[in-house]
Amino acid sequence: MAKPQRNGRGRRDDRGDREDSDLVEKLVSINRVAKVVKGGRRFGFAALVVVGDGRGRVGHGHGKAREVPEAIRKATEKAKGSLVRIPLREGRTLHHDVNGRFGAGRVVLRAADAGTGIIAGGPMRAVFEALGVQDVVAKSLGSSNPHNMIRATFDGLSRCFSPRMVAQRRGRKVSDLVGRREHEAEARE
Repeated sequence: MAKPQRNGRGRRDDRGDREDSDLVEKLVSINRVAKVVKGGRRFGFAALVVVGDGRGRVGHGHGKAREVPEAIRKATEKAKGSLVRIPLREGRTLHHDVNGRFGAGRVVLRAADAGTGIIAGGPMRAVFEALGVQDVVAKSLGSSNPHNMIRATFDGLSRCFSPRMVAQRRGRKVSDLVGRREHEAEARE
């Protein structure tokens, strides 16, 4: 039985291929830019890509090249290198409402009931689809620039915490935190 081939860093190739195969790639935008030179114009392309596994991991990347496929490839590689894990409630929505901000872009992300779907515009929709969120309501305020919207969305998602993470940080039990919510609701009634 032959051993799997190793690349230059001592890792096996088979593991990397498995991880790449189940990633969802979403092309958010392609921008054509022109550089004026002596002989005329030289065109270049900038691509913005979101990559996720559909189960709580997502990343974004930006790539520039003279050809569109090369720009997309560069952006995808950067996105795969910037994957972050976001805690999801029941694997379908966020744990709580959160605001995100980057530059002039501001976003509001709200958890939603089952069956709501993804109510979000353009670039934010791509992030949620790649992340695996099925129910969320999101609103973009301020800049409509796709780069700012995606960075603001990631800023908001980085502020999402599960009850387990909050309990661990406070040195409490999850039941203390979650149970308190139910007791407060009963007290109001």
